[in-house]
Amino acid sequence: MVTGYCVKCKEKGVELSGAAINQTAKGGYMAKGKHQACGTTVCAMMSKDNAEKAVKDGATKAY
Repeated sequence: MVTGYCVKCKEKGVELSGAAINQTAKGGYMAKGKHQACGTTVCAMMSKDNAEKAVKDGATKAY
């Protein structure tokens, strides 16, 4: 699954629940999901290859 950094509780390697892969305005890719422990929205920037791999692994495609 996709992991990111939670800014609210400062935890690294947080697994995103309900991850959705979005495309940024400049053409990059990011995963957006919720942190189970505190409920904050967590975003993780990623490459096109990692975004496609995450979609194959079960993340929803939102672009």
